[in-house]
Amino acid sequence: MFFSTQGVPGLPDLTHPTELIQFGNHVLKASLLLVFLILALGVAIAVVSFAFRRHQQEEAIFLGEWAIRYSQLLQGLQHLTLVLVLLVVGFFLCSTLSNRYHYWEQTKVAQVVQSVAGDKLEQIAPQIRYVTKEPITYNTQVNGKIVRVSDTQQVNRFLPLAGSQVQVKLDQNTDVQGRSAVYKVDYGADYKFVNRLKDINSFFFEAPIPNGYSLLANYKVERDRTRLEPINPGNYSFSFQLQPGEETTFRVTYEARGGPRWVYSTAGQLLSNFRLTAIANFSSVDFASGIVPNEIKTDRRSTQFTWIFNDNVSVKNPFGVFTNTNPIRNTGIIPRLLLLAPAIFLWWILLLYLSLPMSLKNVAIAGSIFFACLLTLTYLSRFMNAELAWTMISLVLLTLSWGLGLTRSASLAAIVCTIAGAVLPVLGLLVPFSGLTLSVAGLLSAIWLAVRHWYGWYGLQIEDSRK
Repeated sequence: MFFSTQGVPGLPDLTHPTELIQFGNHVLKASLLLVFLILALGVAIAVVSFAFRRHQQEEAIFLGEWAIRYSQLLQGLQHLTLVLVLLVVGFFLCSTLSNRYHYWEQTKVAQVVQSVAGDKLEQIAPQIRYVTKEPITYNTQVNGKIVRVSDTQQVNRFLPLAGSQVQVKLDQNTDVQGRSAVYKVDYGADYKFVNRLKDINSFFFEAPIPNGYSLLANYKVERDRTRLEPINPGNYSFSFQLQPGEETTFRVTYEARGGPRWVYSTAGQLLSNFRLTAIANFSSVDFASGIVPNEIKTDRRSTQFTWIFNDNVSVKNPFGVFTNTNPIRNTGIIPRLLLLAPAIFLWWILLLYLSLPMSLKNVAIAGSIFFACLLTLTYLSRFMNAELAWTMISLVLLTLSWGLGLTRSASLAAIVCTIAGAVLPVLGLLVPFSGLTLSVAGLLSAIWLAVRHWYGWYGLQIEDSRK
């Protein structure tokens, strides 16, 4: 079973050349529009200045006010432009990482599914077949008249086995190109049959070869230690004679390779005096199809599964063993976090602007650090727990955030803003209790802004006023 892995549909991915070119065109158009707006405002001020050229006093007052406002507007536009650039670039970076991470998760899930539900070695239980004649009545037309004819026809019938003792030894080879794992199977089974019919002594032992093998060797069927040859090559049907009331034993052995699962199928038969022992000489193995074994023995090198059915039992699904894999949990968390990362960044930057003086250089450095931390989290989470990885990264982020303040009070304010605006929101999207964690982060942000501006962070206010 194969699955095609792809990224999130409709999500921008800058690793695709066409989308990268489209992104560049949009950035160029937006930059030209911003330049034209600034030039238009400057031209408007120049036109007004020309209109007031005869009134020098009014012109000086008017131009002075507009010059101050224009200067403030340009300064604000610089900060706004920088934040928008960081948001746009960060969004495309995060969307690309989200797409790549989603693709990586899909590929990992597909590999696990292929190893569990992919190729398998399936051994079908043998059957005892005999041919008997049964009466049949049908109508036919003779000389224009309907005539009822009584005749006989040969019909295939099957008999259950009196006992089955199956032992299979499994070795696994994982170093195979293009395959998750390959089983090496050493199969040996003894089947007992008792002729309980009174007038039939000619039978056929149907012993099919396993399905799904890539290599089959030393396939052999013996009756009472005498090797049997098939009637026709390829159909694995062996004829034998057995008188009523007598019993005989068949032994089937072979070596096969395939997998990475081995199961035994009853093909709708009733199992009686049945015993199957599967010995897996490798770790991370479990029983398949939910048919719980009667015994499970485990040591350092192997695991033994034993199924025992003493009376007539019908097992619908094939049962056996497969290579167990660690479950993949918490998929989709990192892609969701990356898609919401620009909003978290805007939250953090606004807290910083409302808490301490921010220069263009500090904003650019802070944005670069934030998205670099997310990039590090994206790749570290592939090899370790995401919450632990973010805890380690948060310590680095908090240490670097201390440098945003020129004084101790300003640095403490930057630390509080970073905890409330960046560390807790990202952590809230990683842990199961996302709503609670995000609520705590929002409440902490509101409390901090209230304490900072309404009740006064006196030391910081005095130091800010001196600058």
